Amino acid sequence: MTWLDICLNSKNYDLWNWDYIKSLSEEFWVPVLSITAPMRWMNERKVNIIVSLAKTLWSQVITFSPPHISDKESAWFSKYLPKVKRDSHLSISIQNVEPKFIFFIIPEYKNATFSEIRRITWDTTLNLLWISKDSSMDIMKAQKFLWGSMKNVFFSDRYGSKTWMLPWWAWWWVSFLPLESFLMKLKSSWYNSFITLKIKPKELWVWNDEKVLENLGFIKKYYEKHFVHFKD
Repeated sequence: MTWLDICLNSKNYDLWNWDYIKSLSEEFWVPVLSITAPMRWMNERKVNIIVSLAKTLWSQVITFSPPHISDKESAWFSKYLPKVKRDSHLSISIQNVEPKFIFFIIPEYKNATFSEIRRITWDTTLNLLWISKDSSMDIMKAQKFLWGSMKNVFFSDRYGSKTWMLPWWAWWWVSFLPLESFLMKLKSSWYNSFITLKIKPKELWVWNDEKVLENLGFIKKYYEKHFVHFKD
């Protein structure tokens, strides 16, 4: 089944137009099953708007990020999101964020450890791109740690400073990250929630319709080989 995740931001106003998004979804028969909230300047009012959008589009999962250290409000995260989950019956997931620091010691995002993001609502989204290779955590350990709480996986490859890549540019269709092993581990652990391809538009060659279809065909085969048809 093909479906979309809408990644909301403050600059793209069309994404906040519920009727417009719903009309496109219905016209092309592509449901919007997942929504990603903006990473900065969130508050309870914005949470409510996004929840209303999710209900309008019949979405199932909303992914939030821990508050940034410079954000004025943070109670929406630790106190309000658990209440929203209880009242809305949506999967209110918290994603891991890029481990950045101010002055090398102060984390840019509060409450952003794997233990903390799992504790907030007990629903999580695992963003593979933002697991630091310099730490003791890798994508395989992260999957094991968050197992049972994961409702979505943001799936992409990275190499050095290159990020949001399609997962096969290393050598002979093998990924830079151990994505093949990761997918097989997911399958063997009976994962049955969402896997969302999160890449830069240029990775798909969005200016070339034929290339877009070709790249989507490749990722479909990649997913089927390492997840759908994998047998432990």
